Amino acid sequence: MRALLRGMAVICAQGPAGQAGLTWIKQRQRRSGIVRSMHASPSSSPFAALSPALIRQFDRPGPCYTSYPAADRFVEAFDAQAHSAWLARRNIGGFARPLSLYVHLPFCESACYFCACNKVITREHARARHYLRYLERELALQLAHLDGSGCITHMHWGGGTPAFLRRGELRSLMRMLRNQFEFTPAAHLSIAVDPRTVDAETVALLADLGFNRMTLGVQDFDPAVQRAVNRDQPFEMTQAVMQAARAAGFGSVSVEVMYGLPKQTVESFARTIERVLALDPDRIALYGYVHQPARFKLQRHIDPADVPQAGAMHALFVLAVQRLAEAGYVTIGLGHFAKPADELARALRSGRLWRSVAGYSCGPDGDVLAIGVSAISQIGPVYSQNARSLDGYYGRLDQQQ
Repeated sequence: MRALLRGMAVICAQGPAGQAGLTWIKQRQRRSGIVRSMHASPSSSPFAALSPALIRQFDRPGPCYTSYPAADRFVEAFDAQAHSAWLARRNIGGFARPLSLYVHLPFCESACYFCACNKVITREHARARHYLRYLERELALQLAHLDGSGCITHMHWGGGTPAFLRRGELRSLMRMLRNQFEFTPAAHLSIAVDPRTVDAETVALLADLGFNRMTLGVQDFDPAVQRAVNRDQPFEMTQAVMQAARAAGFGSVSVEVMYGLPKQTVESFARTIERVLALDPDRIALYGYVHQPARFKLQRHIDPADVPQAGAMHALFVLAVQRLAEAGYVTIGLGHFAKPADELARALRSGRLWRSVAGYSCGPDGDVLAIGVSAISQIGPVYSQNARSLDGYYGRLDQQQ
């Protein structure tokens, strides 16, 4: 199941994610017998007819399908010099490509056992101040090579937990970025938020800093599942942050949900989906949990006997897809859903939806400049990733690389 979804995700990630990409997927699905029809009914799932044999065939671990390129695609041969060369020729021919900015803030105060993100678990907030100084150094090096306009159309802060930063640090980082870049008047400024770490005052500050889009991490609302992954997050806490975001004027609020977590059942996950719908998010991201304790040490806290197997994973996925369709959400990409009036849904209908390393956008295709440990940039036809460890990241910058 996971490998099959990964293969389809790559198709969604390689360029315009509009009608041509959807047509290709439909044709492949029909030829392979995966689905009888993409349009059987509003609540039907194109994955519902996956056979048990096909699920077993592809039930094997592999690189995560939620990012592109996959982690094992990067090679040391593409070095800092090569990255700098592509920055210098970004606008070759005089064509100013749109530019997005990604900032990776890796720190979290507590560990979620399911997480496979590049993060640092710590309560020492002085480490964040040290990290911000290195972010500034990296940005100066990147900009020294960047050709053409530094006008930002999209920006996202991810992690980790970006709100690990103190309020003064949030202001300082945004001030640093605005001093170096011009932001278009309609720029999309988004941030990932752990509802356990922010209050209404922090949400208001984020809006004051210019953020107009927010992604709330939920994963699951069932108490047994939350205990199994070390993430106690009552529904009322998430609802309060959602209400604060609406009151602060955020134009779009998304929710992340995960299927395949330990202790999940069809019944419990159905209740989680209903609570997610009660939040009335503009977009929903549905991710599959991949249990790889040999690679991710935190996952060793999870009893493998509690993790749903491939057939159960399939049932959880289909349940969510069907229920979201019944609620009126449009599938805009693998595991990504939006309300019909959402700009991404409108872009899909008009063939303007694009997928880059930074996620879905309303086109046109552009570049992504990423700063921070493990951050991935996309400049022209190439992708490059920063050092994945803090020591490696600091060491490269100490060498002016």
